Amino acid sequence: MSKPYTGGCACGAIHYEIAAEPIAMNDCQCRDCQRTSGTGHGSYLTFPSRQAVKLEGEASHWQMVADNGNVKTRGFCPACGAPVYLTFSYMPDFFTIHAASLDEPERYQPQMATYTVRGLAWDRVDPDVPNFEKMPPM
Repeated sequence: MSKPYTGGCACGAIHYEIAAEPIAMNDCQCRDCQRTSGTGHGSYLTFPSRQAVKLEGEASHWQMVADNGNVKTRGFCPACGAPVYLTFSYMPDFFTIHAASLDEPERYQPQMATYTVRGLAWDRVDPDVPNFEKMPPM
């Protein structure tokens, strides 16, 4: 295993350390991710177990229903508003972080792009990674 993944919000009130390797690194172009990121897509690392996550600080949460009907819970900093992580009702063990929240964001290497059916003409994701119109089967 490599060194832990660390990061947090913009003001430092929330910090995480994850002693695991991500199972996926994904650029998502769904409308929810567009709105949350303020751009054309969100970039995420998903880890297989919340047990490997050390989380410091208190996040605020809001829930939304995803395109597939499942509930996504987004964790963000109540002080600076920066999005930090997501959890999913249909995959309760998984823990997903925003790539830009990493202390070393260069560790993010997208492996796929999802919900390209919602992609905006001005937002170009890496054409060399597999693209999926929706979420691929897990």
